[in-house]
Amino acid sequence: MNYTLVLLRHGESTWNLDNRFTGWTDIDLTEKGEEEAKSAGQLMSAESLEFGIIHTSVLVRAIRSADLASMEMGLRWLPVTRHWRLNERHYGALQGLNKKETAEQHGPDQVKIWRRSYDIPPPPLDLDDERHPRFDRRYSSMAPDQIPATECLKDVLDRMLPYWHDRIVPDLRSGLRPLVVAHGNSLRALVKHLDGLTEEEVIDLNIPTGVPLVYELDSDLKPIGSRYLGDADAVAAAAEAVARQAG
Repeated sequence: MNYTLVLLRHGESTWNLDNRFTGWTDIDLTEKGEEEAKSAGQLMSAESLEFGIIHTSVLVRAIRSADLASMEMGLRWLPVTRHWRLNERHYGALQGLNKKETAEQHGPDQVKIWRRSYDIPPPPLDLDDERHPRFDRRYSSMAPDQIPATECLKDVLDRMLPYWHDRIVPDLRSGLRPLVVAHGNSLRALVKHLDGLTEEEVIDLNIPTGVPLVYELDSDLKPIGSRYLGDADAVAAAAEAVARQAG
């Protein structure tokens, strides 16, 4: 038996537009981001993709993207499961900073390491920093050692995989066909796992905002193939725009 899995990065956020490190900061969509989410829903509807459940992070840019896309598909009634394990990578003390300005201050090579290195996280937030997730009530039930002050992509993979195995895989096996609406780095981590990418290969992986990525999986949940929906040139340009972000 084969399975279909669809991944969707949220539409453009206000801090995507401002070229800021966002991480766990709860930033909303821009008007363009709203249109990207609606367009994603239209693309999935045109493909006659049928879903049984939606998984999102607990951040509003993913939640609203899922809602707007499902509205376009006429699937607002679908059950939605939200979990912090699908959150964006926590960028530590970089959160809120402009990427270009940070590169000018610390040098582009250092910022590239912080932004793209597989196992080197940015500087952590202090425990008393008001940006620390421990002050956010949505994470109040988490064990203190689970709440990150910073993360590298390896950390994101490690905290995302339990959710994949415990929640998404059972939905796939039961035939629900899940739609996963999350973030650039939580989806990069999942793609690394699915495609078996090396630590070096995943560095150059760029996932554009608001473009559905459809996976066909075999009975062992190994990819048979994957493709982005929509115009190939537009998708390539959107991924390149992600790669060109300073920092």
